[in-house]
Amino acid sequence: MKTIQCKNLIFNSGLPKICIPLTGKNITSILDEINDLNQVDHDLAELRIDFYEDVDDFSKVVDLLKKIREIYFKPLLFTFRTKKEGGVHDMSEENYFELIHMATDSGLIDMVDIELFSHEESLRKAVAFAHEKHIKVVMSNHDFHKTPDKDEIIKRLLKMQENGADISKIAVMPTCDDDVLELLSATMEVKNKYGFPCITMSMGRLGAITRLSGELFGSCMTFAVVKNTSAPGQISAAKVKEVLDLLHLE
Repeated sequence: MKTIQCKNLIFNSGLPKICIPLTGKNITSILDEINDLNQVDHDLAELRIDFYEDVDDFSKVVDLLKKIREIYFKPLLFTFRTKKEGGVHDMSEENYFELIHMATDSGLIDMVDIELFSHEESLRKAVAFAHEKHIKVVMSNHDFHKTPDKDEIIKRLLKMQENGADISKIAVMPTCDDDVLELLSATMEVKNKYGFPCITMSMGRLGAITRLSGELFGSCMTFAVVKNTSAPGQISAAKVKEVLDLLHLE
């Protein structure tokens, strides 16, 4: 199994890492979220910068990152989720990659999310620059409408690796219980056949089991909440931690 280390965390080894999304709209609410999550057992935070009301002002984004780093010391994943993949803010692809470049260059983040279905040359350059700055790349794809078949899920996860991802991520929407099994089956095949770190989830209440069974099937990170959700089906961090410990294989 291939592992990826980010600060003190080793992904694809042991328990799935618990990531808490920060979804505040302004500096005050985001810092309040951090104060709350600092009281909760978790491994890293994801700054969902598309929720931030001043995201188009890159200097304010840097100021926000500086303030976060004054009070938060665990790994930080920087994510702008585009509207086409479930995000809340419209941004041109050119500005999207400028934002990623700025955050990567700031020295204030540890991991960056880059969407697979982006301009190919811009994607390649963003990944190369992140690695130059020793930032881990989570390459992602989100389908809020359906669950692709197993082969397509695996194909996308492999494509992310081909494009330089440190961790491949896919989130899909189930319409029936068979869709959940399709996602889990794809995840296990990646684990057993390829062994690279991946994050997979089936969204909504129907897919909740996929957020809790990562160690068995091969998903190395799960997203949980303290208060505000950023995707359907997210579970409280305390409950996730309890179940992960209960299901721990060692």
